Amino acid sequence: MADGCSRLTSRRFLAIFPQAVSALLPHRVAVIGASGYGGLQTVRLIQVHPQLRVTFLGGHSSVGSRWRKLAPFLETGPDLHVAPPDPDAIAAAADLVVLSLPNGRASALAPVLLERGLRVVDLSADYRFADLEDWRQVYGHQVTVERSDADLCGEAVYGLPEFNRQAIATARLVACPGCFPTTSLLALLPLLQGGLILPEGIVIDAKTGTSGGGREARQHLLLAEAGEAVAPYGVEGHRHTREMEIQAATLGRSGPLRLQFTPHLLPMVRGLLATVYGQLRVPDCPTAQLASHFRDTYRDHPCVDVLPVGVYPSTKWVRQTNRALLSVATNPHTGQVIVMAALDNLLKGQAGQAVQCLNLMLGLPEATGLPLEPFYP
Repeated sequence: MADGCSRLTSRRFLAIFPQAVSALLPHRVAVIGASGYGGLQTVRLIQVHPQLRVTFLGGHSSVGSRWRKLAPFLETGPDLHVAPPDPDAIAAAADLVVLSLPNGRASALAPVLLERGLRVVDLSADYRFADLEDWRQVYGHQVTVERSDADLCGEAVYGLPEFNRQAIATARLVACPGCFPTTSLLALLPLLQGGLILPEGIVIDAKTGTSGGGREARQHLLLAEAGEAVAPYGVEGHRHTREMEIQAATLGRSGPLRLQFTPHLLPMVRGLLATVYGQLRVPDCPTAQLASHFRDTYRDHPCVDVLPVGVYPSTKWVRQTNRALLSVATNPHTGQVIVMAALDNLLKGQAGQAVQCLNLMLGLPEATGLPLEPFYP
């Protein structure tokens, strides 16, 4: 009799409070492009997340492979096969989708997923530009794909949580910035929002590890090529420059500006350090005052920390975390401010930021399930 009453009570609870029950269940997430670095990191983070579960794995070259064979080095992982990214199959298995695909491919899949009521976080550059023509100018010569989704480009929310938290929370489609724009904008936007620097003469010097180039074999990323070397690339018009200019003007509320962005490849696997130089409006502005402004900007943002004046960030301090470290300095001789920012390009610069956005979209604390303490040394 007691067991019968228990079953009746459970059925009544399920019927009367379906929302309460669903809130207790993990949210179902599909990861498309699962075998690349971004996909691997995304699956790893979701599998240890208290309120998310991977319920669909999609891919191309890895279709048919069992996940535990693809990633035997991960202790926890979904017991799934990688399947073709069929929209109906994805919609039947998941409520949210993370797209970790080469540029151009997400734009073919995102519209049909949105039509089926899914919410999408895209790690490629397909929706980082509100104007499709800007995307075509930057990526059109690299990607041969016909696009007619200008409306979605305008709808997509730029996925930088520290400056777009409210918009991300209600978005259907979030376009996560890559590692270079994330690091650079975290360093630059507080200066622009505070009106502390001139919009001319801004220079961004950035160094990254080889994993930023993806998992596909490329000659310049081979150990014999990249080892024992530091090399600049994309010096004249790197593809991220236009994206950063637009977002710096929009989120920084500064009006149009031009940046000189120079990336460098370092012989390490993961990590990114960006140094941003700007001309102060008040040349003798105290460093302590600038650092205080940065601390105020990021006070309520758990994934960004501002170091004490005179302490400069190292990529080792953020390795395997979703944490960005910033430091502010000034040069009285030149009237410049120098902001240094370090993060893990595969986490805060990619997969971790995607999970951070998922948390906001689901109304969860944004650092839920994300590692913030480094494995040091």
